[in-house]
Amino acid sequence: MPGIRTVMLNLALLGAVALVVPLYQNRSNPADPHRAKPRIVITTDPELDDSNSLVRFLLYSTDFNIEGLVYSSSGFHWKGDGKGTKWFVPGREYTRFGLKDVCPCTSWRWAEGERFIDAAVETYEKVYPNLKIHNPDYPSSALLKKKIRIGNVEFDGDISKDSPGSELIQSLILDDRGGPLYLAAWGGQSTIARALKSIQDQHGKTPGWAAIKAKISRKVVLLPSGDQDDCYAGYIKPNWPEIDYHQLAGGPRYAYGAQIRATPEDAVFLSAAWMKENVSSRGPLGAFYRVWGDGRQMVPNDIFDYFGFSGFTADELKANGFIVWTPIQEKGSWLSEGDTFTFMNLLDNGLRAHEDGSYGGWGGRKQSESGWQNAQPPFAALEAAGHESSGSPQAGAPGPVQPDFFPAVQRDFAARLKWSVTPRFSDANHEPKVRIKGPLNVSAHPGETIRLLGKVSDPDGDSVRVKWWQ
Repeated sequence: MPGIRTVMLNLALLGAVALVVPLYQNRSNPADPHRAKPRIVITTDPELDDSNSLVRFLLYSTDFNIEGLVYSSSGFHWKGDGKGTKWFVPGREYTRFGLKDVCPCTSWRWAEGERFIDAAVETYEKVYPNLKIHNPDYPSSALLKKKIRIGNVEFDGDISKDSPGSELIQSLILDDRGGPLYLAAWGGQSTIARALKSIQDQHGKTPGWAAIKAKISRKVVLLPSGDQDDCYAGYIKPNWPEIDYHQLAGGPRYAYGAQIRATPEDAVFLSAAWMKENVSSRGPLGAFYRVWGDGRQMVPNDIFDYFGFSGFTADELKANGFIVWTPIQEKGSWLSEGDTFTFMNLLDNGLRAHEDGSYGGWGGRKQSESGWQNAQPPFAALEAAGHESSGSPQAGAPGPVQPDFFPAVQRDFAARLKWSVTPRFSDANHEPKVRIKGPLNVSAHPGETIRLLGKVSDPDGDSVRVKWWQ
């Protein structure tokens, strides 16, 4: 396709001492052909932003070794045991917003026969033949279906028994394949916690427990979207304190209400017009993706899910029994992908955030529990230099800023959705390939001149504009 493609390469030389400088390129795979695809398990509850995140994840399944797609519960969604058992946890959403005497209850915001993961994979199956043309690494829908499991969905925060999902995670944790094993928690962490607890119950009193625990702690990386059922605070952290809890902040705003503080540049990619042209109208996956006012609910009669309704004011929705907890947006506009940030730094997009969380990437920058991992990570210099930045911590904590990647994120998403409806390679756009000659880490002293050589090619024959930035 005709057009100009811009590739940005980052060189950071900071401070008054010698540094090892990371060089960033738009796709690291050509320069790092031996990088193994990250092994990942997605655990997710039936919130519509999880469903949207799943669409994006499937479009980027080329970049992952997907080990599991697991239904999970959370403080916002749980199925119940089907036996009439009532459940109540103080402080949950059914005790807020003026709600009274709603629970103890037998289930909470869980649809009868819930199967949104299965539905997403079945939708992916419809477009898989097209996707495969544009990237042969897309996994088959048959393979993905084999990875689907039911986790600990009966009650939120309940780790009292095993489930097919926890048993799968347990087997992956204990296998002999090297790490890391990424466990993404888009909902609660009870299924993950149960897997770890079963391992502790089975091996905790054996002579080799210390070695087993140390190996697991090195292998497992948690990618949380918050602690949505208190399982991290209540079990995982006290019993597995060395497991990497990979909190991210400062990245693009993927969650509900992204429009509220969006910059003018970012707002374009949240608008109804852009979403219709690039997402909603693009085949089965685009139609599956949720937008404001699309007429759908994840769970029938869910008083927290008013997003599918259009033409009503907040007061009118409240009068009809809805809990209006985030401002109404334009019909057809961005709704939410609140869990997308958890996996975006693992993408092979050249920012190398998978190597070091302090580099930052499309998901944000790694944040420790006591604050930012690095006081002066590479992108921090941009703030002083006056470059644009998202500057909005995902987790709500202050910290150094990084470039605003959201336009690039959305354009790439749109390009992959177009692949899903385009049966000829030549009729779609594909990312340029960039190679850096020599090592990707360069040792240098302040004031020293270094020579860098980059080679760029474009599979579509497009013109490419290259910009080096420090």
